[in-house]
Amino acid sequence: MNDTSKATTPPARARTKVRDLTPTEWRVPEMPERLLLDLRTDCNLKCPKCLLHGDGVDGERKHQMIGTMDADNARRILDEVMAAKPLIQPSWWGEPLLARNLEGHIRDMKERSIAVCMNTNGLTLTEKLARFFVDVRLDAIFFSLDATKPETLLKTRGIDKLDKIVKNLRMMLRIRGDGIYPRIGATLTVEPANQDEVEEFVARWTPVVDVVRIGLVYANGSLKGLPPEQGPRKPCALLYQTMPIHYNGDVSICCFDSLGDHLVGNVFKDGGVRAVWHGKELTRLRRLHESGRFDEIPFCKNCNAWAGYMFEEEVRDGLLIRRSPQFVYYNRIDRLGSWHDNLRGHRPPPRELLEKVE
Repeated sequence: MNDTSKATTPPARARTKVRDLTPTEWRVPEMPERLLLDLRTDCNLKCPKCLLHGDGVDGERKHQMIGTMDADNARRILDEVMAAKPLIQPSWWGEPLLARNLEGHIRDMKERSIAVCMNTNGLTLTEKLARFFVDVRLDAIFFSLDATKPETLLKTRGIDKLDKIVKNLRMMLRIRGDGIYPRIGATLTVEPANQDEVEEFVARWTPVVDVVRIGLVYANGSLKGLPPEQGPRKPCALLYQTMPIHYNGDVSICCFDSLGDHLVGNVFKDGGVRAVWHGKELTRLRRLHESGRFDEIPFCKNCNAWAGYMFEEEVRDGLLIRRSPQFVYYNRIDRLGSWHDNLRGHRPPPRELLEKVE
């Protein structure tokens, strides 16, 4: 199932700190750098930790949040933002491969020179779709594995089909070959059921994929397992970078607002993406963050995700490791060619920095 005998282990390199990526100022760009576009909110899994499809979510509220974005409305958004060239993730709390006419949506994005990145459980990936992703130059695709053993996957995602996910991930790697599109990653979200498998997961997949991502789970209003000593609280980068858009055009305060508890506008009713992005409510929220008045925003009051966007980088064992309290990205140095500047919010470091590391 997880044979890595054909993979090449990245060359060993000295442990070298490269730079600190902690934000030093808060600027509101003309358009959001990243859009989460809820093309279809449906999913083929009910992961226990999911904030929308998990068993603990109120059924009536869940039903209200599930829908499909009209293709013409999706194009309206693309036409407005295309000059800014944001990164678009063609899903939010749904499985992107289930979106109706997914190929057409992605063509619409790529024809407008917009970068596209997706997170998928990989279960419904076909060879035809994988070849389409290569041909259309999809920018990145991350497979959510969350386990090294089928019995662990059953606990984290409610299924034991790890063999199938791994098979489809390897199919994507085979079809992509040595090319640079798409960038291919494997991810694990840490929770009690899989926390003892993190080291094994990193060791198993860093020789195989372009990047491995390890993240913390969000539940009950905060990230779980985040060390409490993060220093003085800072404004959340999500308010300055990301716009999550529900299928009906509603815009939530952040990506964790799966049930629309705090809406800041509607791109189809309130004048478009730019109007909501610079609108009264988002501007008010940013001012409250900047003045340290987090308690005045119920959704933000106890959230610690703001610390997840304070990154440091180091080079070690053939990997460029980008680390924050929430995420760790293990980027293979020999596959940095697949890491493009147009992957907004997670841009690669300047090449000259890496060239100095021996």
